[in-house]
Amino acid sequence: MVDYNSKQYFDLMTKYWRAVNYVSVGQLYLKDNPLLKRPLQADDLKIHPIGHWGTISGQNFIYTHLNRVINKYDLDMFYIEGPGHGGQVMVSNAYLDGSYSEIYPEVSRDEAGMTQLFKQFSFPGGVASHAAPETPGSIHEGGELGYALSHGVGAILDNKDTISAVVIGDGETETGPLAASWFSNVFINPAKDGAVLPIVHMNGYKISNPTILARKTDAELTQYFEGMGWKPYFVEGNDADKLNPEMAKVMDQAIEEIKSIQENARREGAENVTRPNWPVLIVRTPKGWTGPKTWDNNVIEGSFRAHQIPIPVDQHHMEHVGALTDWLNSYGPEELFDENGRLIQELEDLTPKGNHRMAMNPITNGGINPKPLKMPDYRQYALDNSKRGQVVAQDMLVMSDFIGDIIRQNPDNFRLFGPDETMSNRLYDAFEASPRQWLEATEPGVDQYISPEGRIIDSQLSEHQAEGLLEGYVLTGRHGFFSSYEAFLRVVDSMITQHFKWLRKANEMPWRKKYPSLNVLATSTSFQQDHNGYTHQDPGIITHLAEKKPEYIRQYLPADANSLLAVMDKTLRSEEKVNLIVASKQPRPQFYSIEEAAELVDKGLKVIDWASTDNGEEPDVVIAASGMEPNVESLAAISILHEQYPDLKIRFVNVVDIMKLRSQKFDPRGLSDDEFDRIFTKDKPVIFAFHGYETLIRDYFFDRTNRNVFPHGYRENGDITTPFDMRVVNELDRFHLAQDVANQVYGTKAAGFSSKMDSILQKHHDYIRDIGDDLPEVQEWEWKPLDK
Repeated sequence: MVDYNSKQYFDLMTKYWRAVNYVSVGQLYLKDNPLLKRPLQADDLKIHPIGHWGTISGQNFIYTHLNRVINKYDLDMFYIEGPGHGGQVMVSNAYLDGSYSEIYPEVSRDEAGMTQLFKQFSFPGGVASHAAPETPGSIHEGGELGYALSHGVGAILDNKDTISAVVIGDGETETGPLAASWFSNVFINPAKDGAVLPIVHMNGYKISNPTILARKTDAELTQYFEGMGWKPYFVEGNDADKLNPEMAKVMDQAIEEIKSIQENARREGAENVTRPNWPVLIVRTPKGWTGPKTWDNNVIEGSFRAHQIPIPVDQHHMEHVGALTDWLNSYGPEELFDENGRLIQELEDLTPKGNHRMAMNPITNGGINPKPLKMPDYRQYALDNSKRGQVVAQDMLVMSDFIGDIIRQNPDNFRLFGPDETMSNRLYDAFEASPRQWLEATEPGVDQYISPEGRIIDSQLSEHQAEGLLEGYVLTGRHGFFSSYEAFLRVVDSMITQHFKWLRKANEMPWRKKYPSLNVLATSTSFQQDHNGYTHQDPGIITHLAEKKPEYIRQYLPADANSLLAVMDKTLRSEEKVNLIVASKQPRPQFYSIEEAAELVDKGLKVIDWASTDNGEEPDVVIAASGMEPNVESLAAISILHEQYPDLKIRFVNVVDIMKLRSQKFDPRGLSDDEFDRIFTKDKPVIFAFHGYETLIRDYFFDRTNRNVFPHGYRENGDITTPFDMRVVNELDRFHLAQDVANQVYGTKAAGFSSKMDSILQKHHDYIRDIGDDLPEVQEWEWKPLDK
């Protein structure tokens, strides 16, 4: 029977901690001679040691104690490393418990393997200096600070037996996303979800400044965390032998409180739970703990100078190599590793075994029991659009019936996330299927669709939090989407970028499973802002994502409800993608049959015969549309043109999957040059109505035969105005589109028609400023079949 609180056990923990610190320092500096069997020579050192030391030893201490509670309480736990570039922590611990060598056999548990481990760290062709997809046990990219707690909470939703140990860097607590994520406790139901154990590693300094929380007193920190509903525990010291019993006591209290909270909640039932006060640990250790105390008459340990590489030793600067040797020898490697370089048995015995090792927890590799969604047939929700444009419906509202049934059929595998906008985005039936999950107090008769148990988490107005929760959820094998107003997706575009980078690198790891896609739904778009104005107008997320590797990015602009249904069916079934869906929530005329919608989504685009007048011949002009409003305005422009120029041969193309326009030189999914020429011709003018910024369309045509393209998109013109006027000020409206077509095809012969369009636009200008609403002929316009 192991006594986990004995001095003997703590002494072994200290030795293990020394071993993992040794391996962590070695990765910074060495590429050979890992056990110091001979004096260090220039060739043993890296030319450019790159990495971070300041947070490492303290994190290794925390990791060592987490191993202890895993063993003592038989826990299902994994580690999230929030503090920036502390990549050695997870790599070193995974190496010592054997996980790393199981995944990477070439990094064996001997001197040769240790040599490879040391050399590859932050080295060309090696591994990153932060926790990354290459790191066993990681679901959190350490390159951008602020999302550790959100990821940890997203991962434990619906994983009732799992604890995410989230180590949060002291500087990380100063970021907006991390500050917002302390409210995560509002959304964790201890009856059905797992638990998160936040551990603030307070080492006092950032790159060159003190950290703010480290300068707060324990009393102030207690008020801060208790005010947010957490129960703080403090651990502080710089002597591991003295700190071990204290840390063990606090860790035990935290784990036992988590277990007690869960046991009580599971007796009461998920629907009766109120928000508990979960424990949070504040661990104060010196920055650069166990490293050099001073250098060049400056304090190193306990200061910002320990942040990165604390002493200047490298292959070309060997004058201080003795100091590095002394530092490495201070850990006593001869006591920790056998002659072959393997961790001695009594220390290896301290590490958890099998999948209890945090580096081998299945949740960190795509989930404990990942399974695809049960999907109803989206066609059963389709509208009958046989009379083109006669049905008026709200795309998101139609789609909500589909989403509601997905919730009903997947009660523990699917969630919706958003910043207080799910109802605004018309996902009404989702609320009929499930309330919001919320464990704070409620006001009877006032609060709506709120319950301790639910599949919707949107009760915090934070895009960062909603996005981070979804990322944690899908990285652990579950499914969902994040919906937000279009302009404010820019708030989290760097988060989406980081997720894309994760997918790209993880997909290169043959041992990693495939992840469900990250689905991002943009609504309240630039071209439909009835009252919010210019601040709420920015479709730039489309351009931002289009710059990423096309293998991992999909961008869909469905033109109506049926198209949106087909898009959502495809995206929710997909893997390894970031899917952006731009959708309308306002009442719109509906045009496409469900069969056409399926073809549009499958092929990405389609020539719409019923809105074309070329009769399969070479057209005089191509009108293309991508997006809801561009589709309506293009069809209206075609009506105007056909009435004025009945002999004009128009080809109309609707584009749903905008990235299909890319050349195959850059995207294998793109149209071939022959296909592109067949659809868009080799030389005829292409008037392209686009939901986003026009430069993207120009870019897609640049490598094609036909560069004769005239895009009409968002031109950074906006205000508080009518919906149609938003299109007018950006020249995306039917009158500007028709005018441009006529001018491109007929030149000066279209002067009269062009003047007529200008007159109508002036009439519109005057009317909305007098009446405050759009012209009746705009609001009452209906599609009429073309007389071909």
